[in-house]
Amino acid sequence: MSSIVPEGATRLTVVGAPQIAERKPKWLKHDVPLAGPAYRELKGVMRGLSLNTVCEQAACPNIHECWENREASFLIGGNECTRNCGFCQIATGKPAAYDTDEPRRVAEAVEAMGLNFAVVTGVARDDLADGGAWLFAETCRQIKLRLPGCGVELLIPDFARSQEALQVVLDAEPDVLSHNLETVRRLFRHIRPAFRYDDTLALLERARAGLPAHCATKSNLILGMGENQDEVIAAMRDLRAVGTQILTIGQYLQPTHNHLALQRYVEPSEFAHYAQVGRELGFDHVESGPLVRSSYRAGTQAQNAGVWTKPVHAPV
Repeated sequence: MSSIVPEGATRLTVVGAPQIAERKPKWLKHDVPLAGPAYRELKGVMRGLSLNTVCEQAACPNIHECWENREASFLIGGNECTRNCGFCQIATGKPAAYDTDEPRRVAEAVEAMGLNFAVVTGVARDDLADGGAWLFAETCRQIKLRLPGCGVELLIPDFARSQEALQVVLDAEPDVLSHNLETVRRLFRHIRPAFRYDDTLALLERARAGLPAHCATKSNLILGMGENQDEVIAAMRDLRAVGTQILTIGQYLQPTHNHLALQRYVEPSEFAHYAQVGRELGFDHVESGPLVRSSYRAGTQAQNAGVWTKPVHAPV
């Protein structure tokens, strides 16, 4: 049991058992704002397209704010992943057929929505020779072709550690190349069994070395799964050491009783501390808070990293 349970864990995941009830703290209670005009418009556009936005699928608490700023996240490569991370809501299974027309449809949606910034993420596709790298790269190219002023972040898997596949994505020159560490070294094997901590850092380092200066690298940490403060700061140092410029840090919320057990709710003051530490470490932008998700304020993150400028016609 010790090899699969975080040291010091107070709650264990038992598949099929009811989730342990715990009242959410007040800082996680989020009042949904009234839908603004841009949100309503984008909602209508998406209803007519056969695409998946992470914003809707993950019931993101920030969807109203992001869509009002004309920022949205898209999931490509299907709805089933070949990896199994215990915190993730995406189903594990055999992915559907490879849809080579998806990049065009995503770009068409970005254009129809009039987005200022698009985040494109995808499931791991270990069934494909390139791990889906072409799909990411082509989606970026198609968006830039249709809407040149739109910023693009690609949030990628590790492509089974293939340097050739990674280069395919780097050649597309996304404004931001993101690959998420998600947790601290001690818990990594338990939380992300199909990935490796040092390989994640190596990918980010190769990405920084292979991208031009007008592109940034980014990663994410999820808290509340058994880590301590010293471990979080150590992970932040590891990310900065490989040149990562943007970092997001948020709270883990256990989706169901079949997912990894929530160990704690992290207080806002602790998130604020990590933001301060991140600035001291030299990150260009740190977004740290209970409701922060990887794509939250992605356009602002890219602006602060100096790699993207909001189009002059865009609403402030």
